[in-house]
Amino acid sequence: MTGKRNVVVVGAGVVGLTTALTLLRRGTYDVTVVSKHMPGDYNIEYTSPWAGANWWPVSSAGTREQVWDEKTFHELWRLAKDVPAAGVEVRNSLIYRRKKDENTPIIEWSGNLLLDDPWFKNLVPDFRKLRKDEIPKTFESGTSFKSVCINTAVYLPYLVSQCLELGATIKRATVKHICEAAGLHASGIKADVVVNCTGLMARSLGGVMDEKVIAARGQIVVVRNEAPAMINVSGTEDGLEETTYIMMRPAGGGTVIGGSYQKHNYESQADPNMTQRIMRRAIEICPELVKPGQGVEGLDIIRTYAGLRPLRIGGVRLEKENIEGVEVVHNYGAGGFGYQASYGMAEDAACLVDNATHIKAKL
Repeated sequence: MTGKRNVVVVGAGVVGLTTALTLLRRGTYDVTVVSKHMPGDYNIEYTSPWAGANWWPVSSAGTREQVWDEKTFHELWRLAKDVPAAGVEVRNSLIYRRKKDENTPIIEWSGNLLLDDPWFKNLVPDFRKLRKDEIPKTFESGTSFKSVCINTAVYLPYLVSQCLELGATIKRATVKHICEAAGLHASGIKADVVVNCTGLMARSLGGVMDEKVIAARGQIVVVRNEAPAMINVSGTEDGLEETTYIMMRPAGGGTVIGGSYQKHNYESQADPNMTQRIMRRAIEICPELVKPGQGVEGLDIIRTYAGLRPLRIGGVRLEKENIEGVEVVHNYGAGGFGYQASYGMAEDAACLVDNATHIKAKL
């Protein structure tokens, strides 16, 4: 007997693995991570491998999401500076905004990132407003700051390795009802707490069936071309659900260009017409992607795909619940900000597990 409490974390995306790692670092939990999909898999149900990914906060000032973003930035910045094996690197960010994009789905999603005077201006290094001559002619304002970009193909296995080093068990299983997970702990003993980090699958998971969870589809092109900075804009002329963002992943991960934000769209196949629009817009905003005089034919494509962000209407579900006698902590619904809020969300979830196991111990 180790004297540790048994916890099963369901889900091996960035939120699940970060939550498991946060619990393990406490030293008081024996953690088993159970998931249908694992790092290395590419399945439309499994969101995390498809993400950009980077730290671009979309949270509002004074909210719990802001706290999550702040905590996560500090940890990702540490990894970028001190842990090359994590696949996180510092990048310059360029953010461009135009007034005509107000009240669009893109602004609803990322409007706080696009502000000229955002809450995070004193958190990130080298924040400044861009001069007029530094802004593309179709935009009215912009900002620049240092942030981080993440190679998901490196970072997710890194999280797994960190969990394994601290004694976690990682196992594949298809969980149809959240209470089943309590019986899947590696010890063979029923788990004291189950942590639900199932993302989009929370919509169909027995015992949860959260209809507030929907897909927010993003279409992406990954190319071998290099970009001088991460770039994001407030909107395009190609539709209210389309946008442009560019980020060059570290460690040979390619340059991600996107994209779209299509709520209630579950289509897993890439739209070839959108692919052409994405590439054209990327070259317009960042001509340095290709050689002078080249158009989209100058982009060396690695892959084109769509991913489904696990968006929860009303916000992330982070709370404790007893389901059929099983103590469950929910931690899902981050939509497009799972990576950049992951450590903050994980810490709040771990505190709920602390509370649940403390109560159970008293009983």
